[in-house]
Formats: sequence, structure tokens, C-alpha cells
Amino acid sequence: MTKVHATKNLSYIRFLKMIDTFDNIKSADQLDSIEESLLDHIALTKFKDQEMLVMDLIGLESLGSKATLHKRIKKLVIKGYIQLIIDTQDERKKNVVLTPKAYRYYERLSQLIDKVAKVR
Repeated sequence: MTKVHATKNLSYIRFLKMIDTFDNIKSADQLDSIEESLLDHIALTKFKDQEMLVMDLIGLESLGSKATLHKRIKKLVIKGYIQLIIDTQDERKKNVVLTPKAYRYYERLSQLIDKVAKVR
């Protein structure tokens, strides 16, 4: 028989527990999995100093239908994680911008990861 490692000592399990704790203390504006994926996609694009447009997000068919994605984008605006800025050159284009709330969200997640990394 092989010896099974105690799961409490695994970094990833500790990370999952911390994320679970983080999820449990979030307010009513908690993100669903599609909203989290959209926000992550926006953040990755923004941190590469690239422009993100609403039409780019709606084209992410792997996350859902265009109607579903449009609804989730609206929810992210309502929940205060993103803003949509109309392009001054082409009013049909809407730039997606992360808000301070989104940056705080990623800072909190980063703190959790740092905390897990320090515990051994």
C-alpha cells in the first residue's frame, strides 16, 4: 500500500480553501463563472497594454452565446467591475476598462496566493 499525503499540507488545497473563504465573504455582487472568465480575459488583455472592445468579448464563443456574454458584460458594469467607454473616433466601438473595484479584486486574490505560497 502507498501512503496517502495529508491534503491539508498541499499548497493547492490550501489555496482552494482560501478561495472558498474569499467567495464566502463576498457581497451580493459575487461573480459567476462566466463573469469571472470575462473579467480575467479583460484583465489579461489590459495588462498586455492592449485595447479591449465589447465586440471582442462577445466573440468569445467558448464562454457562451453572444446573448449570454452581452448580459454578463452588462452585469459586470452594474456590479462595478468594468466601464464601457464609447470610442471618440468610432461611436460604434465601446472600450472596456477595468474599474478600481476590479483592481482591488485582483489585489485580494494576489494576497491569497501570496499567503498560500508563504505557508509550508
